[in-house]
Amino acid sequence: GQPMLRDYGITWAYVYLPHSSIDKFKSYVKDGTGWDVSDEGFIDDPNRNLVAIEAKLHHQSGDPEPSFWVVKEKDAYASFTRIGSVQEVFAQSHQQHVHRGVGIFSVSLEVEVDGTPHVRPTPNAADEVEAKLSFTLVSARTWGVTDCVAPIVYNPSKKWH
Repeated sequence: GQPMLRDYGITWAYVYLPHSSIDKFKSYVKDGTGWDVSDEGFIDDPNRNLVAIEAKLHHQSGDPEPSFWVVKEKDAYASFTRIGSVQEVFAQSHQQHVHRGVGIFSVSLEVEVDGTPHVRPTPNAADEVEAKLSFTLVSARTWGVTDCVAPIVYNPSKKWH
């Protein structure tokens, strides 16, 4: 068969973050804008202290490809080698694992007040709105795979076939 999740690894992928990382990011948004951050799109794994998010992947021609880098250890230091785009690596069956490492993202916020999109805080509305975060994976650097995290099989955004 067909894949269970439409366009997974091509236009989007799950990324796992420690609770502390997403909580810190949400506090930066709150401190900087006054907006709370919606948990919409976050999948909580309290047993592993992780949050899974859906990260977009650039895939249109003209968009920069999200790079995938692997560690090359030499003696006491490590360097990274680019082995392709995230999509190219995802297509390789021997790479289809949960990788541990660092992701570099661009992040955007979307806020609606009374159905109207806003790009900056609105006076007296901060208590009434929540910002929705949108993550785009720019680059991934991996130190290898992990067997300690089970891949997400639940998808609240209805990308199921």
